[in-house]
Amino acid sequence: MADDFRTVFAALKPALADQASRLAVKTDSPREFELVTRSPSPHPQHKGQPMWFGAVRIGKAYVSYHLMPLYMNAPLTKTISPRLKKYMQGKSCFNFKAAPEPAILDELRALTSRAVDSWAQQKLL
Repeated sequence: MADDFRTVFAALKPALADQASRLAVKTDSPREFELVTRSPSPHPQHKGQPMWFGAVRIGKAYVSYHLMPLYMNAPLTKTISPRLKKYMQGKSCFNFKAAPEPAILDELRALTSRAVDSWAQQKLL
């Protein structure tokens, strides 16, 4: 694990960890921080297990920031700025090779908070 990626992970983790009081921590290790819902999912495919909310993970080529509510919420996705969108891979993941600038971290933190609020309104937490 490159020291650079540890620095990126350390920069990104707080944006997700800020929401840990509203969710449940599934994994908290030096390479991964993962949150799930506290309550079982109402969707049959989850078989009564909590839903995966998001994670920060150190990979081989980058550090990824996963935010599953984006996959299910097009209006929320439309709020992502072009600056943050350039880090986006797929529908719900952002990849970083270096620690993002403070404005990007602030946007990720706000986006994550709105994602939790969205799931709370849908009674998914």
